[in-house]
Amino acid sequence: MTGFNQVPCLLRAARGEAVDRPPVWMMRQAGRYMKEYRELRDRHPSFRERSENPEIAVEISLQPWRAFRPDGVILFSDILTPLPGIGIPFDIIESKGPIIEPAIRTQAQIDQLHEIEPEESMPFIRTILQTLRQEVGNEATVLGFVGAPWTLAAYAVEGKSSKDYSIIKGMAFSEPVMLHQLLSKLADAIAAYACYQIESGAQIVQMFDSWAGQLSPQDYDAFALPYQQQVVRQVKAKHPDTPMILYISGSAGVLERMGQSGVDIVSVDWTVDMAEARQRLGSSMMVQGNIDPCVLFGSKAVIRDRILDTVRKAGGRGHILNLGHGILPKTPEENAAYFFETAKQVNQLLAVPA
Repeated sequence: MTGFNQVPCLLRAARGEAVDRPPVWMMRQAGRYMKEYRELRDRHPSFRERSENPEIAVEISLQPWRAFRPDGVILFSDILTPLPGIGIPFDIIESKGPIIEPAIRTQAQIDQLHEIEPEESMPFIRTILQTLRQEVGNEATVLGFVGAPWTLAAYAVEGKSSKDYSIIKGMAFSEPVMLHQLLSKLADAIAAYACYQIESGAQIVQMFDSWAGQLSPQDYDAFALPYQQQVVRQVKAKHPDTPMILYISGSAGVLERMGQSGVDIVSVDWTVDMAEARQRLGSSMMVQGNIDPCVLFGSKAVIRDRILDTVRKAGGRGHILNLGHGILPKTPEENAAYFFETAKQVNQLLAVPA
C-alpha cells in the first residue's frame, strides 16, 4: 500500500496542485454495468439495503476499485439518503426509481421538517466512509456526495422522477415563499450531511443538482444558485480545505452560473465542448468531465481518441477526467477497463504524433 504521507493524485488535482496526469474516475462507476454488481443485486434486491448496510455498500463501492483502479472511490449511496433524517421518507423501486409518499405539497408539511442529526439517522455513512479510507489507503481518493437543494426539492415535491417538473415549477411560480422555505431547510440539512461525510472520511464531496438544468437561467438564479451557495458556504466554514464539485445534467445554459456557486470544480456534461467550457468558466475554475458515456460503446480507437481530445482541450492542470454523466448499465466492462488504462497512459499517448 502507498505510504500514508503521500497525497493521492485526485485530491492533489482537486486542490489545484500540479499532477503528472489528469486523475480519472467515473460517475456511477459502482453499479449495473458490472456483472459482479448485478449478481450482488440479485442476492440483495432492496436498493436501500445495498446502500445502507455498511458491509454491502463497502463491497459495491470497492468493486470498480478492485477491477480498474480508478483514482477516486465514491461512496455507494443515493442523493435521497438524508431525507428521512429531516422527516421525508422515501423508497427506491428497482424499475421505477425513487418514490416519496406523501409528496411535500403544503406549508404544514414543510413546517414539520426538522433539523438533521446524521449520526442518529445515518450512522452507516460513517462506517462506510471510514472503511473505504482504510481499504484504499492513499492509493485513491474517497469521494462523498450529496444532492443539491433544488434537486432534492424536486423529488420531494413531485414524489418521484419527472419529465417536465410541472408540480415543483408550479409551486415556484404560484407559492415561491413556501418553496424558498423548503429549499433553505434542505440546504441546511445537506450542508450538515456533507460535513458529516467529510468528518467520516470523505476527502472530496460532489454535489449533484441533477435537475437544475431544467430551469431557465432566471429561475436558476432564484431557486438553485442561492441554495447551492448556502450549502457550499456552510461546508467551507467548517472544512475550508475540502474540495467540492458541482454537477448538473444538461448544464450548457447555466455553466457560468455553476461557477458562481462557490465550489472548487465544475463537472461539465458532454453537451459543452471542453475548450468552450474552459473559456466560459475562466482560467481559475477547475473542471471535471466530460466524455459522453455512450462513447464507451464505441471501439477502442474511438474511446482513446475522445479521451485525448478531451484532455487536450482541458489544457492539463486543473482537470479531472470523467464522463459527462454516469456510466450506462449495458456498457461493456472491457471498455470501462480500457477507458481507465488509456487515461493513465494519456501523457505517453499525447506525446505520440497523431
